Amino acid sequence: MKISFANLAVPKAGAVVVCVLEGRKLTDSAQAIDDATGGALTRAIKASTFKGAKHHSLTVMTPGGRLSRVVCMGLGKAKEVDALALQDLGGRIVSTLKAHATSAQVLVDDIEGCELKAHEMAAEVALGARLGSYAFDKYKTKKKAHDTPLLRDVKFYCKLSAKAQALFAPQDKVADGVFFTRDLVSEPSNVLYPETLAEQAKTLSKMGIKVEVLSQAQMKRLGMGALLGVAQGSAHEPKLVVMHYNGKPTRKGAKAAKADQPVAFIGKGVTFDSGGISIKPSAGMEDMKWDMGGAGVVIGLMKALAGRKAKVNAVGVVGLVENMPSGTAQRPGDIVTSMSGQTIEVLNTDAEGRLVLADALWYTKERFNPHTMIDLATLTGAIMVALGSHYAGLFSNDDDFAWELIKAGREVDERVWSLPLGPEYDKMINSSVADMQNIGERWGGSITAAQFLKRFVGDTKWAHLDIAGVTWSKAGKPVAPKGGTGFGVRLLDRWVANQLEK
Repeated sequence: MKISFANLAVPKAGAVVVCVLEGRKLTDSAQAIDDATGGALTRAIKASTFKGAKHHSLTVMTPGGRLSRVVCMGLGKAKEVDALALQDLGGRIVSTLKAHATSAQVLVDDIEGCELKAHEMAAEVALGARLGSYAFDKYKTKKKAHDTPLLRDVKFYCKLSAKAQALFAPQDKVADGVFFTRDLVSEPSNVLYPETLAEQAKTLSKMGIKVEVLSQAQMKRLGMGALLGVAQGSAHEPKLVVMHYNGKPTRKGAKAAKADQPVAFIGKGVTFDSGGISIKPSAGMEDMKWDMGGAGVVIGLMKALAGRKAKVNAVGVVGLVENMPSGTAQRPGDIVTSMSGQTIEVLNTDAEGRLVLADALWYTKERFNPHTMIDLATLTGAIMVALGSHYAGLFSNDDDFAWELIKAGREVDERVWSLPLGPEYDKMINSSVADMQNIGERWGGSITAAQFLKRFVGDTKWAHLDIAGVTWSKAGKPVAPKGGTGFGVRLLDRWVANQLEK
């Protein structure tokens, strides 16, 4: 979808979107359109139940005029109009018009009582429109006319339109990263498997990101027995992809070298998870194509950071495997040796993501010495029991760091909830025959999984995001249509902007 900006004016043709505050109070542009149409908006509003409430809208057809339709979007109370409400508005505009117009013109005014200026508001609405325009329909060969989106061009009219464009431009690049993640998560597993997902990551080299792909043989030489154990039942060879983005100029001296340590993002990339020998029930197993969601977020985030030229040095590491049952598959009761040298008793082959991350985390820590590590994984069903599909689970060895992520999540509506770690949970994964076992008792499954990961991060500042409940949406919302959500890209991009680009 093409997004553009222009200085405030009253369009004379086409589909137009205006805003109405609670109590049926027209904004200045809405009043101008009402005047131009001989009071058509006022009459239609009075004849309807529309009162300008948030999430409500009214479409007014204008037969005989050059304006094809005017969509009145409810803003609610002026003091409640913030960035998230405006992004939501942008998504609703796309949803309302996508089947009815090829282009739309959105008029944005300064609003008394709102802290944001018109150009700031326009940029936020534009971001919401861009995010809400996503669709994954590449495999549909017979598309019905009423299901095919028509909307291709949205122009925003406001004061200081050049400033609106400047505010929107970096967020447009972040949206590119979100869309890349959504695409990857949506692909079926016969198309996206470790080799082809690695090829997708390699496309980032065009943006100046250095991409390395480690083979099975290389990982074996490094001693990645935990990751390789998961992959041994599949016909597809595992891969470890390393992405380097250097957005800070290199400086000299010991202090500068320490300051230039990268931040590292690590993702679980199980391109299909059958559960292995501990096979999953068949109902819902098709969803396991998106068990690579953590890796998808890391790849999309690297695209977003490079796209907006973030002033940060970042490393992205994703472990890519397929977990399948076969004659060569890992068995319950097997003991594997991780890259760290720690041994793991595999009691359940369906608790495989933590094995992949164990080696990926240790490799990242040892090779890059990052100042911070954040891993993302669709790790446990237990996190969905605890938090449903509204929050991701957050675990960290640094409380201040956890609060930074919570704050960033609130700012972009990708919310995370902090859960505990502690020795009581850690001892639940001790094994009688190895250094640890890959599952604990029945209770606190998300916590014991995080405790397992903590054994592979050393003293590095670290956070683990369990995104099992938020990676895929069966309902959707204005800025994230149903399907892959891309949850985590905007959250971590905002955290980088808040904490590392000051």
